Amino acid sequence: MERHEEGDGDVVFAYITAGSPEEARRIGRALVEERLAACTNILDGMTSIYRWQGAVEEATESVLIAKTRAALFEPLAARVRELHSYDVPCVVELKVGRGNPAYLDWLRDGTA
Repeated sequence: MERHEEGDGDVVFAYITAGSPEEARRIGRALVEERLAACTNILDGMTSIYRWQGAVEEATESVLIAKTRAALFEPLAARVRELHSYDVPCVVELKVGRGNPAYLDWLRDGTA
């Protein structure tokens, strides 16, 4: 396993919202099975308030956090767009600064 300096910028989290816990699980499992993410976390029951097509909407969604490497963010985002039911899914990259070096190495090892 290759060691990296803590906070060297190659680890990112992808923040994704999904319309249901089932959709979040389906997408999360695919990302891990395809080694686009080492791990995904699902947080159910989030309330979103947003503007869509000129109206203010409110919906219950699930948050999916995919832990990956920066080099895999674009393929991960493309795969999420293929699997997602939304026309415009939320898929954003959050850079990870520092963390447990052993965990960050495990994350790197778990991705393609």
